[in-house]
Amino acid sequence: VKATLPDSAVSNYAASLKDKGSLVPALYKVIRENYSDLLEPVCHQLFEFYRSGEPQLQRFTLQFLPELLWSLLSVSAARDPHTSGCIEALLLGIYNLEIVDKDGQSKVLSFTVPSLSKPSVYHEPSAIGSIALTEGALANHGLSRVVYSGPHLQRETFTAQNRFEVLTFLLLCYNAALSYMTSTSLQSLCQLSSRVCICGYPRQQMRRYKGISTRLTVTSEFLVQLITGIHYALCNGEVELGSKALDDVLYRAQLELLPEALLVGNAIKSSLHGAALKSNNKEGARSIQVEITPTSSRISRNAVTSLSIRGHRWKRHGKAHTQELSETQRHSCGSPSASHIS
Repeated sequence: VKATLPDSAVSNYAASLKDKGSLVPALYKVIRENYSDLLEPVCHQLFEFYRSGEPQLQRFTLQFLPELLWSLLSVSAARDPHTSGCIEALLLGIYNLEIVDKDGQSKVLSFTVPSLSKPSVYHEPSAIGSIALTEGALANHGLSRVVYSGPHLQRETFTAQNRFEVLTFLLLCYNAALSYMTSTSLQSLCQLSSRVCICGYPRQQMRRYKGISTRLTVTSEFLVQLITGIHYALCNGEVELGSKALDDVLYRAQLELLPEALLVGNAIKSSLHGAALKSNNKEGARSIQVEITPTSSRISRNAVTSLSIRGHRWKRHGKAHTQELSETQRHSCGSPSASHIS
């Protein structure tokens, strides 16, 4: 893009893509037809968009990621790698661009795990109940745990060992831009989730999906990223597809005994139980619904805080000092020396 347009015109060109209503459906059609002659030039142009560094062009490419992932996985299951060469090149190109910074150095992503001792949008510490005040609890009080991801290795080709490592990272990049994704892209994500999880299993017949019947290997990390996207789709208009996709992912996680996917999936399903999800307003304000723990109106008598510890110590020392003082005065008043002085 930058080779044909000046830098000042790239952003205007990126913004104009939204006005081309027939472009996106046409690109989806090309990606779904693995034997189309237009697939290679389309993949090349999508990669040029992403390599340009313009955020709007990068998001334009990312919206097709779920469909690209399904095309790659379905072709791989059919053992016909010659038809997916351009898609592999596009996905590997995006992956290799994302794992390095502007200076070409490997990125290390960090995530701070929230502490239960501090309030958040998900919980109130006072609602958890009294926590035993132990030496270990005091030592860990207020400490934040940071989890690191990376550095990631450059990949030149897909193998059975690195395929889902790369695809999981790409889904992480997609989820980071979820608020910019269109309804069509979210629908594609839900369809990808269902197909990956039910192909080759009895539920495929129940869903009446007549695609490939080969079981696809998945990892727990890959399913967790799918669930993250499904959660967003559920809260932003895709209630029917999102509910089916979440049930299908949990179905597969139960069969594979994948604890991380089961934990996240069931937590989201529980939090959305009985919630009024938006099924019609697909183009309104984007959001994710969470169940807020009501703030406790009073503090439990068993709650232990640093302030209560200081107050208890002051009361204890003050009481002891008062008792000592009264005892001294009583002995002074009744002693011979006191009566002699008086």
